[in-house]
Amino acid sequence: MTGVADFRSDTVTRPTAAMRQAMAEAVVGDDVFQDDPTVRALEEDVAARFGRAAALFVPSGSQGNQIAAHLHTRPGQEAVVGDTSHTLDWELAGLAALSGLQARPVPSWRGVLDLDAVRNTLRDAGGFRPACKLLTVENTHNFHGGAVVPLEHLQALRGIATEKGARVHLDGARLWNAAVASGTPLEAYGAVADSIMACFSKGLGAPIGSILIGDADFITEAREVRKLFGGGMRQVGVIAAPAHLALDGYEARLAADHDRARRLADGFTANAGVSLLYEPVETNIVFVRAEGRDAAAIEAALAADHVLAIATGPDVLRFVTHCDVDDAHVERALQSFAKAVE
Repeated sequence: MTGVADFRSDTVTRPTAAMRQAMAEAVVGDDVFQDDPTVRALEEDVAARFGRAAALFVPSGSQGNQIAAHLHTRPGQEAVVGDTSHTLDWELAGLAALSGLQARPVPSWRGVLDLDAVRNTLRDAGGFRPACKLLTVENTHNFHGGAVVPLEHLQALRGIATEKGARVHLDGARLWNAAVASGTPLEAYGAVADSIMACFSKGLGAPIGSILIGDADFITEAREVRKLFGGGMRQVGVIAAPAHLALDGYEARLAADHDRARRLADGFTANAGVSLLYEPVETNIVFVRAEGRDAAAIEAALAADHVLAIATGPDVLRFVTHCDVDDAHVERALQSFAKAVE
């Protein structure tokens, strides 16, 4: 059997032929001088989709999150984050290292933060306690199985933050997936946070890039902080072009990814002793538990059969669907997994 069915992440996608052509033909300029028309077109389009005034193209989602945290706070303050969030666990303590912030994790389940914990944690400085002035929410939530945080919950969090005089940042690395799975308009997400970050290089399949969205003054300052963090870019239209192209018809592509993820979940759990760590599967991420088996050994057995996944715990593996896996890859993964867990 030739080829590899790569379910490690939706970041492993290769640019399509159309994306490569768009890269080759992109009209470019120096983006530090805001002279790149391809970048400007992307930023204006995305800002309009979210109903906001402006947007800023950034190299990565992590940088977008960190720029927002830097602008919404000052050193010595705290930021509320979910206890299994990307900002807390997978950004190299950037809140502390880059902005002098202390992360204050609160309990969450399927990306939903405990409202009472958030309300009690967002506070002004008092006595010897630091002010807690930023709330970051992740949607979809990667390590809760690609769960979609309901719009009503985001609105409730926004209300609490406003009451407490705090800012809200939405880590929407896979917000496109959330919008498709829930039918929520992007403008609705744009209204529940002071800033929003969304990635092009995950579910949308672009080779690189994310975008930070907010008010005009915020984005003006964000451009300066991007430079401070080493993200000033020059003829960057060559990567903005495929990112912009990825927005064409993305809804149907992501819906297909979600369907394939559910088929994986159904097929995996048909095996004895196999269950889902998080259910239901709403988007493109599946965490599967093979009770009593060694996940690392299963990962190795799958790889020998040209199927790639990631062991994330002693008996848990993660599979992520994306535009570079098709129905045949799903069937191969199910067959290989069944052999591996026998």
